[in-house]
Amino acid sequence: MDVSAVSEELAELEGQINDIFRALSYSSNLASNNKRVDLFDGPAEDHMEENVLLASNMSNQELMNKGNSMMDDTDQAIERGKKIVLETINVGTDTSAALKAQTDQMSRVVNELDSIHFSLKKASKLVKEIGRQVATDKCIMAFLFLIVIGVIAIIIVKIVNPNNKDIRDIPGLAPPAMNRRLLWNHY
Repeated sequence: MDVSAVSEELAELEGQINDIFRALSYSSNLASNNKRVDLFDGPAEDHMEENVLLASNMSNQELMNKGNSMMDDTDQAIERGKKIVLETINVGTDTSAALKAQTDQMSRVVNELDSIHFSLKKASKLVKEIGRQVATDKCIMAFLFLIVIGVIAIIIVKIVNPNNKDIRDIPGLAPPAMNRRLLWNHY
């Protein structure tokens, strides 16, 4: 039951209470003159005769008792309406607190996701940088390997065919000179 329905029911009950008070005051005025009239004015014509008969068969005390019982029923209905409104307010308060807690939790989750995303970006950049360094190191190693293979090939060719004039002598690897002169001659 929502708040608007409870409000409508309360307004309707207040209208009924006002009608009862008017009817009671009207009947007490008429009772002093010993006249019986219709106490229940309403839009429905078919109930008017029934209400007139009901009011004419009842004494003033019975009418007062009936009015009091109707007011008691109305008061109980109003109290039930108030309880429903209070329960609705409590449920709304609990729902609001739960939504706030969930909103805070979602905010923390979003912050953690942002932190994870930032860490992943940083890690990705680091992996790319390491990959570039490894690729650079591999290129350097490949060039060094080619240089070493070239030097070894030249050395092998010079050893196998020392008289080949197409290949220049590598400094430090030249065969010993035949005419070697010493700086001092000990003979």
